[in-house]
Amino acid sequence: MGKLTVAKVRNAKPGFGSSGQPVKRAYQDGDGLFLLVSPGGAKSWMLRVQVDGKRRDIGLGAADIDGLGADAFGKHDDRHSEIPLMLCKSLTLAKAREKAAALRKLAKAGSDPKVERDRQRVKVPTFAEAVTEAHRALKSGWSDRTAQAFKASLEEHANPKLGALKVNAIGSAEVITALAPIWTDKPVMARKVRSRIGQVLAFAKARGWRADALPDARELRTGLSKQARGGNFAAMPFAEVPAFVAGELGKSASASRIAVLFAILTAARSGEVRQATWEQIDLEARTWARPASVMKMNEAHVVTLSDAAIVLLETYAPKDMREGPIFAGARGGPLSDMSLTKAMRTAGRSETVHGFRSAFRDWAAEKMPTIPAMVAEMALAHRVGTATEQAYLRSDLRDMRRTLMEAWGRFAAPSLSGVSDNVTAIQKTTA
Repeated sequence: MGKLTVAKVRNAKPGFGSSGQPVKRAYQDGDGLFLLVSPGGAKSWMLRVQVDGKRRDIGLGAADIDGLGADAFGKHDDRHSEIPLMLCKSLTLAKAREKAAALRKLAKAGSDPKVERDRQRVKVPTFAEAVTEAHRALKSGWSDRTAQAFKASLEEHANPKLGALKVNAIGSAEVITALAPIWTDKPVMARKVRSRIGQVLAFAKARGWRADALPDARELRTGLSKQARGGNFAAMPFAEVPAFVAGELGKSASASRIAVLFAILTAARSGEVRQATWEQIDLEARTWARPASVMKMNEAHVVTLSDAAIVLLETYAPKDMREGPIFAGARGGPLSDMSLTKAMRTAGRSETVHGFRSAFRDWAAEKMPTIPAMVAEMALAHRVGTATEQAYLRSDLRDMRRTLMEAWGRFAAPSLSGVSDNVTAIQKTTA
């Protein structure tokens, strides 16, 4: 039976030196367990054992005089009984004896009790570090495109607010703060980021980096503005596209502006254009071969390039610069996901770049009635037909798609297609 009692622990005081100043005092419980009281009154537990014939003093944690307990994160709650003994940083007398007995047993067995004590301790990473670790651990089960989007979206939209915070310190309030800047302006992206933040925090909980439950979805909804009702991407009426293209061709040829024009002429998605490289382009064959890793359906797709698209590319970049990303950002890598949207806003338009796909589809339906609808859907890299029809359709209808895309280029950019005398030169700029 130990010498200390709960009352003695609660009432223990520091000692006093010859000068009358308070000094640290040790109260012995027995079997090498001591209660240490600092000059300021702070109380902690210490175990003294023999390891390889040498005395070792091992700190066990703070003395808990209220019986609440604390986990490895320093949090007190009623789940203290569920916390592994070696992770307890605040110990009642009973817990201190239990932890001391476990470490003494290890010492007698020849193990280093300090090493064993620290083995289970958790180093809690920041949110930014957890994003990196979650991406590394989970990406093998994702497509390259999904893995890239997961990391990039969190680094751009979550890390600025959450990146420096420990994952065990993030609750609903912190997530709301991170999402607020994009919640109404970029609702689709905001919902993706919210889901991905949840994935990171769930991963952190599974790794033992946080003990709290994940932020409650109802609290997040309550703390954020109501988003506009969901709908289709805002699209420019196809009749307005030629004037828009002509206006943009008359401006300086920044990477983002030319990328928007290339997206229009190819009816491609923004991400596919941003990740386009010169190695994917065959100017002689007039094709753009996009790998599965950048495609929404995770299937490789070949785009037929119109005269307008070819002229746009050839004029934008001289031969000696045709390598790597076609539309490079300031640091040399692909443009960010907001660069094309910014180009649209700079042009005074509220529509999305994705909406040009809708404009193309409407134009094809109304102005190219002799071309089967299936051709336009293939040009958009959509799957067409039933599973049975897909099994029997072995052609990608490339010749018909080339006819359709050439007509679209002539409609959208006549000055680049040789059907207009008013040809505007494209001047390269670093802006």
